[in-house]
Amino acid sequence: MSIVRVTKIFRFEMAHALWGYDGLCKNIHGHSYILKVTVSGKPIDEPADIKLGMVIDFGDLKRVVNKNIVDIFDHSLVLSTKAPVHKFTDIPEMFDRKMWFDFQPTAENLIIYFAEILNRELPRDIHLHSIRLYETANSYAEWFAEDQLANDAR
Repeated sequence: MSIVRVTKIFRFEMAHALWGYDGLCKNIHGHSYILKVTVSGKPIDEPADIKLGMVIDFGDLKRVVNKNIVDIFDHSLVLSTKAPVHKFTDIPEMFDRKMWFDFQPTAENLIIYFAEILNRELPRDIHLHSIRLYETANSYAEWFAEDQLANDAR
């Protein structure tokens, strides 16, 4: 049976700043992110299965991505733990959705983090093929499973 790729698109708003950066992105700013998640697998061919012909129900993919990424990151402030974030985020009225990471919250690092999450949370027979994270309308980072395999082989 053929392998088929299925893609779902998600949108969320998030603010971040790049600690120690030498450009404008050192300032707290926000983006309207677009996240494209592509998974692959074999369409279900069991006639008695209510999901006959599907690789994954789009609703099931939506639940996984929303629960583990969109619902957590939407309208959040994301910063590196290297920044002295405690100096300005102790105001709960403005900063109740904040996250600190051991990495710089670039599109590149975020997409790697998202791939790790989705690889853990997707059903066993569904494989993460790729992710594309648009930070702006014309700037994005991509992650491909095949690149990881090639890198692991080196």
